[in-house]
Amino acid sequence: MRIKLRYRNSLLSAILVWVLFCAGSLSAYGQYYVSPQGSDKQSGDSPDHPFKTVDRALRQYKSGDGGISRAGTPFVINLMKGTYILKAPIVLPPFDSSGAALPPLVLRNYGQDTVAIAGGVKIAGWKKYRDGIWETSLPKVSEGHWNFSQLFVNGHRRNRARFPNKGFYRVAGFPDGDTSKPYNTPGRRFEFAAGEFSSKWRNLQDVEVVVYHFWTDSHLFVQSVDDKSHIVTFQNKAGKVFTDDFTKNGARYVINNVFEGLDEPGEWYLDKTAGILYYWPYPNENMSQAEVWAPVLSELLRFDGRPDKGEFVKNVTIKGILFEYVNADLPYGNSNNGQGAASVPAAINLLGARNCSFDHCIVKNIGGYAFNVGDGCDHDDFTHNVIGHTGAGGFIMNGGTEKDNPLRRTGNNIISDNIIRHYGEIYASSVGVMLMNSFDNLVAHNEICFGFYSGISVGREWGYQRSISWGNKIVFNRIYNIGQGLLSDMGAIYTLGVSPGTVIVNNLIHDVSSHSYGGWGIYNDEGSTHIVIENNIVYNTKYAPYNINYTKELTVRNNIFALGSLQQLDRGRTEPHRSLYFENNIIYWKQGVLFEGDWEDKPYLFHFGPGKKGEREETSTFDADWNLYFNPLKPLDSITFHGHSFADWKEMGKDVHSVYADPLFEDPEKFDFRLKPGSPALQLGFREIDMSQVGPRK
Repeated sequence: MRIKLRYRNSLLSAILVWVLFCAGSLSAYGQYYVSPQGSDKQSGDSPDHPFKTVDRALRQYKSGDGGISRAGTPFVINLMKGTYILKAPIVLPPFDSSGAALPPLVLRNYGQDTVAIAGGVKIAGWKKYRDGIWETSLPKVSEGHWNFSQLFVNGHRRNRARFPNKGFYRVAGFPDGDTSKPYNTPGRRFEFAAGEFSSKWRNLQDVEVVVYHFWTDSHLFVQSVDDKSHIVTFQNKAGKVFTDDFTKNGARYVINNVFEGLDEPGEWYLDKTAGILYYWPYPNENMSQAEVWAPVLSELLRFDGRPDKGEFVKNVTIKGILFEYVNADLPYGNSNNGQGAASVPAAINLLGARNCSFDHCIVKNIGGYAFNVGDGCDHDDFTHNVIGHTGAGGFIMNGGTEKDNPLRRTGNNIISDNIIRHYGEIYASSVGVMLMNSFDNLVAHNEICFGFYSGISVGREWGYQRSISWGNKIVFNRIYNIGQGLLSDMGAIYTLGVSPGTVIVNNLIHDVSSHSYGGWGIYNDEGSTHIVIENNIVYNTKYAPYNINYTKELTVRNNIFALGSLQQLDRGRTEPHRSLYFENNIIYWKQGVLFEGDWEDKPYLFHFGPGKKGEREETSTFDADWNLYFNPLKPLDSITFHGHSFADWKEMGKDVHSVYADPLFEDPEKFDFRLKPGSPALQLGFREIDMSQVGPRK
């Protein structure tokens, strides 16, 4: 009911604004126009006399002198077609100079043409250097006023010069004995194979090494190279040892920003000392005509509320705007060790924003996350946006914890009907949508694909301590082609911590591939508690379509888990309580084991609730029943249920009413998991899963 009410309220608000627009009532109340060809000395009150900058229109808004004579009437800033190149981020404060609340603000695309807000500049002045390479001089770089780590040519990201051009190098040795240390021991140096580094490289300390290990990508700047001992030492520390996950083999890595590696089309190098940018164009790129952009700003838009003081940015609507070209470099000493690349900055930042929205916007070609929804953000909507080719992910939502002022807590937000594609292009461990300390949010009808780590992550407390992450609804999302074999320990939907009221329902997940371990579909990790996982279809995963580490009292029912390559169901740890209730699910596979990990029971004391005295000894650490299992390539007598025959498994009290039978899918070879009439799953009470509404709606 609550979800329906949010949608209904949003719809009513949209209808009200539309009626006002259509009625023409806004024309006399605070309607202003901006154009790249305008002038800030003009009136801005008509398309014929537009302002030139958004800041000029915002000054009119902040002054309260916008022709607003009716309470609640929006102040509309119409952006006419063109690209608005910012010299500083757009900042929206909570109050004007008089202290009075500002009216609702609408910043929208005026017309059907592209309206872009850019945080970069075009680079020109190219001339031939040598061997197909072109160069241009950038004095601001050599003067120390500008630095960038991204370059875009004709709208496409180009790679910095690197070694190797394809694939990875491998750490050759561990001078600090990394393999004998805990995985999270910081490391600052490793041994490399002969020829992979050189102390004679130009601007050696600008060279960046990216190490892919475990579930993170460590970004490390070179301090020194010892050509004799083959030891490279870094200016900052990685947060984990330099092994290939939990093995004794060396981790994979690449070397970025090496002038000597500028050896093929599509690569570039910025010499910060000399202030020269080098680029090797593709054969079809004419450098006299090509549009070359580099970011200047590290932020495009900031909602600058002060939630601790109860001062919020309210009722702002951003509609139909393209945001692009933003830097997102880590602070010095930060190697990107936080899970989900949580410390990577965003292009658009919200602090203390309430009842604000972004609708039908595009965020692309940026260095970090698209949106950071921070402290004190409540009832904000992000709908029908397209986010693509980002250095990090789509959304980070993270507010205050239980230790903070409640005004800093973040929740009741909607992220729906968005497309998030090609994320994590610089910081591979980024997440499509990451809800950290945040509650009662709706993440619905999104399409998330072509990332290198998890699609949706919910929660930020490892274990059973108190968490602010509760009541989140993850529904009707389509997540596919993620992981792509680069990192480990990831899932399409990932959860952490005690999360009462959180549901994962009607999501379609497929094609999830990790580097080594992981690559799960739905992954309930450390301490995930009181979550309902229902009516999901998950298939084509490298590891289990459904995996838990250690959890408590999860309800997992009426899902289809199919075609895991190595395993189907995985549990990391047995604990003295029930980890999950697993019922009415269909498990269908052709390869790999059925149950992997620790599915043993152990005795523990169960305490009765109020009104009942005493306690009893229990042994079941999970309940499973009314499920259907089937492998079309194997008879039942060749299948083991965690080392037991099906009959013995039932004698142990597991799957007493479950069956091993063909579920009669319509066409499992084409991943059509609808059930034919007469399916034995229907006799077990399984309910058909409707996937017709999955993903963004028109």
